[in-house]
Amino acid sequence: MASQRSGRRARKPRGAVTSRPRAVGSQRRAEHAASLQAARRQSALAQRRLGTAGERPPGPFAGLPVSETAIAIGLVGVVVGFASGNTAALAAGAAVCGLGVLEVTAREHFTGYRSHCALLAAVPAVGMETAIVLLFGEPNDRLLLLAPVIPAFALCFWLLRRSFESARHARVTTPPAS
Repeated sequence: MASQRSGRRARKPRGAVTSRPRAVGSQRRAEHAASLQAARRQSALAQRRLGTAGERPPGPFAGLPVSETAIAIGLVGVVVGFASGNTAALAAGAAVCGLGVLEVTAREHFTGYRSHCALLAAVPAVGMETAIVLLFGEPNDRLLLLAPVIPAFALCFWLLRRSFESARHARVTTPPAS
């Protein structure tokens, strides 16, 4: 009859000293491992698509929050125009707010900080649709307006995505200025 321990192997207790001595760490090996880790980190950052990278780009107005102020003033104009029924105030507020948002999103997009492809591609598409309606009048079938607008949006989106990817790559691979 076999004993109860026949199919089991004895394990070494935790914390037991091994018979082989550990290899002595070398400076060259540590430097090589650190450089490999830095290269992996750099590659992962370059491949990252979503989110932000680095610090927010500075505004073109020497630190003055002009775009943010325009957005706030535009929102006040929209609220006042909506509450009073004044379409001129509503349109002016929407235009001022839109210009402020367009400046901030374009600055963030073209510096590689954050992608705003869809929003920026919608601007020329909506402009094109507005121009078509103003020049030719509103068509009986509104789906006809989408025929030229959708390809324009798709082309702008593709071009903006390519420009963002190259700006992001340049932003991630170049070290920050000290």
